[in-house]
Amino acid sequence: MNVINKESFDISRRRFLIGAGAATSLALFGVNPIVKAMDKAGYTTTASVNSGQWVATTCNGCTSFCAKQVYVQQGRALHIRGNEFSKVHGTSSCPRQYIALQEQYDPDRLAQPVLRTNPKKGRDIDPQFKPISWDSAIALIADKIMALRESNETHKYVALRGRYSELSDVLIKNFTQVIGSPNDITHSALCAEADKLGSFFTEGDWGYRQYDIQDTRYILSFGVDPLSANRQVSYYCSEWGNTLDKAQVAIVDPRYSASAAKADEWLPIEPGQDGALGLALAHQVLVLGGWHKPFVGDFNDGINRFIANRDVDENTFNELHTHGLVHWWNSVLKTCTPEWAEPLCGISKQQIERLAIKLVDAAPRVQIWRSRGVQMQHRGAYTAMTLHALNGLLGAIDQEGGVLKWNSVPANKIPSSKKYVDEIGANGLKHEKIDRRGRLEFPALKEGKSGGGVVTNAVAQSILEADPYLPKVVLGYFNNFSFSAPGAKRWEEALTKVDFVAHITTNVSEFSWYADLLLPAPHFMFERWGIQKTSGNRYSQLSITQPLVPAMGEIHEDECGIPWLIAKELASRGFTEPLDYLTQEFRDPETGKSPTSPQEIAEYATKIVTQPLWDPQMYKSGDRFSGWEEFRQKGIWNSEPYLFRARWSHMKTATKKFEFYSDTLKLALEKHAKKHHVGVDEVMQATGYTATGEKAFMPHYEPPFRYGDPKQYPLLLVDHKSRLNREGRSANTPWYQNNLDIDPGSRKNADVAKINPIDANALGIQDGDPITITSEQGSIHCTASLFEGVRPGTIAKAYGQGHWAYGRIASDKFGAKARGGNNNELLPPAYERLSGSSAFYGQIGVRVEKA
Repeated sequence: MNVINKESFDISRRRFLIGAGAATSLALFGVNPIVKAMDKAGYTTTASVNSGQWVATTCNGCTSFCAKQVYVQQGRALHIRGNEFSKVHGTSSCPRQYIALQEQYDPDRLAQPVLRTNPKKGRDIDPQFKPISWDSAIALIADKIMALRESNETHKYVALRGRYSELSDVLIKNFTQVIGSPNDITHSALCAEADKLGSFFTEGDWGYRQYDIQDTRYILSFGVDPLSANRQVSYYCSEWGNTLDKAQVAIVDPRYSASAAKADEWLPIEPGQDGALGLALAHQVLVLGGWHKPFVGDFNDGINRFIANRDVDENTFNELHTHGLVHWWNSVLKTCTPEWAEPLCGISKQQIERLAIKLVDAAPRVQIWRSRGVQMQHRGAYTAMTLHALNGLLGAIDQEGGVLKWNSVPANKIPSSKKYVDEIGANGLKHEKIDRRGRLEFPALKEGKSGGGVVTNAVAQSILEADPYLPKVVLGYFNNFSFSAPGAKRWEEALTKVDFVAHITTNVSEFSWYADLLLPAPHFMFERWGIQKTSGNRYSQLSITQPLVPAMGEIHEDECGIPWLIAKELASRGFTEPLDYLTQEFRDPETGKSPTSPQEIAEYATKIVTQPLWDPQMYKSGDRFSGWEEFRQKGIWNSEPYLFRARWSHMKTATKKFEFYSDTLKLALEKHAKKHHVGVDEVMQATGYTATGEKAFMPHYEPPFRYGDPKQYPLLLVDHKSRLNREGRSANTPWYQNNLDIDPGSRKNADVAKINPIDANALGIQDGDPITITSEQGSIHCTASLFEGVRPGTIAKAYGQGHWAYGRIASDKFGAKARGGNNNELLPPAYERLSGSSAFYGQIGVRVEKA
């Protein structure tokens, strides 16, 4: 049967989607619309007043991972609030949490497994999905795995991860390892690996930061929009007003963001040139004598010798908790004057000097924030290091009002699967990973290790070129790389070349369109077990998700339950190791019982990882609990408060100090170079950087790479995130579409690109005109919004629209016509190669025309 025929979709989809009601007339952000939506989907809504209860869970709508409480009444989720027990964000919330309710009751959700019946694949080709049973679906996956084992090709199994919880290693890493494949590929290089690089090669922390806004006096934010799209959006939305009462805020961004609207100052910088501004500020701080001496040190005689264009004798300076400051000055900073930076970044000499004075006056209670935009560029690693080095220079590291690492969380890791790998699996694990990490041109230096990271978007090219090999089985989990990765259409072409693609998903997405088998996923917030960690407000927290309401359809738990089902089927065919791993390593820590169902193994895994937090016999720090049941009810554990300055001269760098001259990076690059029998200069050249010699080990200026001839593509694209994006999954909800105008310059129910009136007038474009945006990579269609809040010469567009699948609201015509345009069809498949990150930002040249 033609299940997704573009003409008859509204009728035939009832076979495997939750319901037929479009729910497009729902009012905004209230409880009654949820009841109405459930009525339309065929669910009973007779509920008495005050008959429900608040149940703990976690929001996975962004990387804030806020702990939440959901009001559940007669098996229905009706309302959401912040978890009162959280010391990170308390009861504060953001708009994203409410959209989760419409995601949960989305009538377009996949409700049972479906099988592709049309062997041809393409954007305009109907997959002709038909419903099948879970038993048949699991048997089909087991068939494919057993075939790989029989041909000694287990390495040709690839697992791709998108959004996840801390339990995802069961499905993506460990289950894949026992099968015998090295290819557990996460989405991390599409997220923030370049961000982690900036912190690691200065202070030895491969992780994210928290910002102590309680006691700060000055925030300088490079591209970060904390009220919209950064960790702890809920907390910042609640606390930002208090912060503005105590501190000044300056936002450096080509776009006038929601946070810029609430700031003291907006600096519309030239895209890709944040590094130049950061270096000029560091130069000026030193010239002013404004470095934080208790952290950095001082000249032996107290006389400042940092004078523009002059070298300094290293023997005259006594460093305390930092390393290489004078070397950095002599090699890089001495010439990075405000006059030098002005024509590059578009911020005047006077503004730079004024910013430097404000930073010095407020130090050490200052914060330099940096976003994806300044780091996830082709040459973005050294910008990340520059901006974090500025924090070090001002003494903001581990300081009240400054920049902090995450507090530790003493949880268990997922049990290892190594001892369950048999001989066939061991042979498969010897093969190179499909994402090319560790090659000369892809160092992917996670924690300083060559090939230690991931290069997510390279998988598509590897498939297209069958280099290092062509996979035969691909399992995608909560990912939509053919929509969310730069050069998105490459993924469509790549997936047509794979023999068998399975996709675990809540909705039929663009990735699903190329799959052979779809498995319905539970909603992260309401229907499954899971674990998330986050940090902010001087605390770290671990919170759980748990099944709160009946699953909407024939759905099994995904991260642990689906591996369990496959393992049972494999065991029936004689391959017992996967089931042995799951039954022996995932026993209930309270009863010692082995799991017997998908739901049990997910619950046991949650208990195992969190046991040191809730078991009184294993208590180490933070909140205390009487046992599992109390922890489950509260849903959250909080750490001890942050211990300031404890890491000074005890950092995980090569010198144990904060490194302006990074011995840590030097060791990593030299090891990677030696591995490939070349020098560090050759590594720099292979990765697209211009630095030679010792500059490679220090923050320095790298000219942004421009994609597209300026004559043909004169404007620069500024990709940004909407306040309503729930990891790209909210576009099929009316609340998302009806409230897009909460982003400055955006419009309700429209996909707009914001263009300065100066540029629009020159192009003959008026407000509301349909336009086409074209880059070297491709073209998209959207609507023009004339907005003075974008720097002239740029055009800003939020990521999130442009779906041609995912549902009837996300797309203009499901499976046929996109609603608006997908930014990733404009972006080239470029990389920041030292970290493995994809490059979403920088100088992406585009042409804008009336459609």
